[in-house]
Formats: sequence, structure tokens, C-alpha cells
Amino acid sequence: MITAALILILTYLVVLVYRKRDEIREFWHVRKICLEEFEKVNGPPAVPIFGSTWYFKSDPVEMVKLAQSWFNEYTLSPDSNGLLKFWMGPVPVVSISRGEIAKMVFDSSTNITKSSQYDKLKEWIGDGLLISTGSKWRSRRKMLTQTFHFAVLKEYQKIFGAQGKVLVDVLRFRANNTYPFDIMPYIKRCTLDIICETAMGSSIKSQYGANDKYVNSVRRLSELVWNYEKAPLFWLKPIWYLFGNGFEFDRHVKLTTDFTREVIEKRKQELNNNQEFESESSDPKKKLAFLDHLLKSQADHPDILTDEGIREEVDTFMFEGHDTTSSGITFAIWFLGQFPEYQQRVQDELDEIFGDDFERHPNSEDIQRMVFLEQCIKETLRMTPPVPFISRKLEEDVVIPHSTKPPVLLPAGLNIMINIITIMKDARYFEKPYEFFPEHFSPERVAAREAFAFVPFSAGPRNCIGQKFALLEEKVVLSWIFRHFTVTSLTRFPEELPIPELILKPQFGTQVLLKNRRKF
Repeated sequence: MITAALILILTYLVVLVYRKRDEIREFWHVRKICLEEFEKVNGPPAVPIFGSTWYFKSDPVEMVKLAQSWFNEYTLSPDSNGLLKFWMGPVPVVSISRGEIAKMVFDSSTNITKSSQYDKLKEWIGDGLLISTGSKWRSRRKMLTQTFHFAVLKEYQKIFGAQGKVLVDVLRFRANNTYPFDIMPYIKRCTLDIICETAMGSSIKSQYGANDKYVNSVRRLSELVWNYEKAPLFWLKPIWYLFGNGFEFDRHVKLTTDFTREVIEKRKQELNNNQEFESESSDPKKKLAFLDHLLKSQADHPDILTDEGIREEVDTFMFEGHDTTSSGITFAIWFLGQFPEYQQRVQDELDEIFGDDFERHPNSEDIQRMVFLEQCIKETLRMTPPVPFISRKLEEDVVIPHSTKPPVLLPAGLNIMINIITIMKDARYFEKPYEFFPEHFSPERVAAREAFAFVPFSAGPRNCIGQKFALLEEKVVLSWIFRHFTVTSLTRFPEELPIPELILKPQFGTQVLLKNRRKF
């Protein structure tokens, strides 16, 4: 059995090397330059084949502590320029932990290509806006930008409000209870319902317990992709399947993509039967579904946007738009549940806006008045960004200056990692970098700060297209929660650490107690 498995793996490696020979030649060219340049960069030890991953910990909390120790040791020293080198298996990677250095990549219109670390995710959501590059990315980005027009967001806001109301109705059954519970699954179902309705014009009613298979598949796919990324041995397809991960991954990908295709086909038939589709889709105020716009774009440009292209963008929007916002909302609840003084300020602000009316849905004017709530949301994103790091493959050389040493050349072809989470804990720009302190986002502090010190949605031409959507959704949902409940968090930061998966999540879930603010 073991001999047969080894023969299979060796055969696979031979075939892989032959098929990837051009990429391997490029890799060794990059590696040669990297080896020269790496002498100028600090970093943890590495071993042959496994690289720095040999030191990775299986326990996610221990892994976070290891990463923090590397960051402290190699990027905070006086002779550091915020760079850290490590080997992801045999692949050289440079990590960037300072905003002014990340700016050199963010601002580039050439270095927009995602690294190979996104390849497994691509098998799930396809080559949509998150992963595509070059002319395909530029044309899609231009096409999709108008779907986040302020008039469209105003219509989405109604969906945010309706689903936020459902959430508080569901949570009311857990209020005034002496037993804590994990609030994150409730938030995830709410954001999933929101994204399904805004992206596909379809209500899956997951907050009411429907579509459990789809909900569980999305959750499990995120876990499997993360497990793949952090274990280079899984990059060998026979091993990936030998341990059963590949078969489970394929099964969940089929379930989720089949669901999306079915919704797309159903929506297409509905719109084809709707004689007012042409006039409605030309009015931005009536574009209630992201999918509707894609279908209209396909009708106008069938050679550019295929059915599979629509599926890619919908699945991309589904993935990016529900897990990230659920992380942001959950951590905001968690932090405010730890700091009663900040929570009281949020509730006082909401009481001033809504008075004793617990049922009114927030309108645009209400949302603009939620100033301190927005500060708390942004401070949450600084402390616990849903996407803690991003990765790019350089298309052109980048020269990193150094104040006391020769500059470092990061050559084209090199994978780089931009550490969003460490960039936003820079003590030069945040007076309490490791504390939850919403005053970091008072107007005067924001005005005095370097722009690239706060980048939870990335920055530059490849920034998050849905950042206004996300902030609006978080404000609406959180306003519902804190109008109705007072939250007490049973765990605290940093005793409980946020841990990375594809998206940052709480170590043990988010154990809270809710108390009704309203008497029934």
C-alpha cells in the first residue's frame, strides 16, 4: 500500500515537472536573485524542501503566537525596514509589514497579479474579480464598479435593514438567558442571507434554518482551502486526495457551484419573461441584484461575459461578501461587549437617532449620524481585519529603500505577502496599537495619519470594490443589535486571540450574554 502510494506520488511529480518546466525555469531564476537579496532581509530559519513551514504549528493559536514572535524579532529591530523573509515550502516569500513599503505595491498598476496561494480558492470561486488579472480583471472591474453606485447601495440598504430585523428577532430567544452562546453562527447566517439577496436576488432564508447544506459547504470549503495553503505536502495532488481532503473539497465545490448555476438560470428565465427588464436595468435605482446587472451586461456583450463568467463573479461576491462582513460584525460585537463604556456611547448615539422606536428601519440620514458606531467599526477592522494578509506575484521589480543599509530588490516573479494586520498596528500612527481604542478614528487623528496606515480593504487600483457595501451593511446590522440588546462578552482580548483561516475568526467562537433593552 505504502509502496504503491510512493510510486504514484513520484509519477505525479515527474509529470508535473514536465508540464511546468517553463514555470520551474522562471522559479529558479527568481530563486537565484532572491538568495542574493535575501541576505539583506531578516527572517526565520528554514529547512530543505519544507522551508519555514517546518516550524509551523498545527494548533492555530500556537501558529498565531509563532507568527507574532517572528514579526517582533525580525521586523521591529532598529535595522529592519519592515520586511521579513520566509520559505513557503520551496517557494521564497517576502512579507511587508509597514504601510509606506506596502504603498509601493498597492499604488502599482502593474503588480496586481495574485500569487499562487490563491490557486486552490480559484478552483472554488473561479477566475472572478478577486483572482483574475490583466485585461480580464480590468474589464471586469470597470464593468462591475457601477453595481456599487450609491443609488444601488441605497436599495441594498433596505435588504440590510430587513435581514438585520430578522436577526434581532432570532436573537431575542437567546436574550435574558444566564447561559452564554456563540453569536457568530447567527451573524454568518444573517450576512449570507444578505449577500444571497443582494447578489442573486434570491432569498435562501438561512436565518430560519433553510439551506443547511449550502451553508455548511461554504463553511467547510473555507476550512479546507486554509488547510491546503498552510501545508505544502497537500500541494501534491495525490497526498491531497490520499488524506481525503480532495474528495471532500470537490464534493462541496460541486454543491455550491451547482446552487449558484441553478439560481442564475432561474433568474435569467425570470428576467427574460419580464418585459420591463430593459427599462429597469437602465435605471441604477432599480438594480436590486448584482446578478441582474451581470445578465444585462452579458446581453450587451455576450463575447466578453459568458455564463461561466457570471458564475465566477457571483460566487466571488458570495465568498467575499458574507464571510468578511460576518467577521467584522462579530468582532465589533465582541469588542463592544468587553468595553461597557464604549457600548454605552454607541447606544446613547442610537437612542438619540431612534428614540423609543425599536422597529423603525434605519434610513440614509440615520446612518450618517452613526458617527461613533463607525469609529468602533473601523477600530474593529484595525484590530481584527477580516482579511489579515494578501499575497501578490510581482510582475516587475520593486526596489525597497533602507535608511541605513543598501536597498533590497524584490524581483519580478517573487511572491510577496502584505500583512494588513501588522501594518495597522504601527505604533507610529496608533497611540494604543494593541488596544481597542475607537478614538484612533476621531477626525483629527485620521487627518494627521499617513493614508496607508489603515488598509483593511487593501488599497490602490486593486482595493476592495465592495468596501462601501461592507461598511454600510455593518452599520445597519450593528445598529439593530445595539438598539435592542446590551452585550456582555465572556472572553476578552488578548486572552482569546483572533486566528486566521481564509478569514479571521475568534479562537473559541464569540461567547456572549444578551440582555434586552426593551421591555415586552
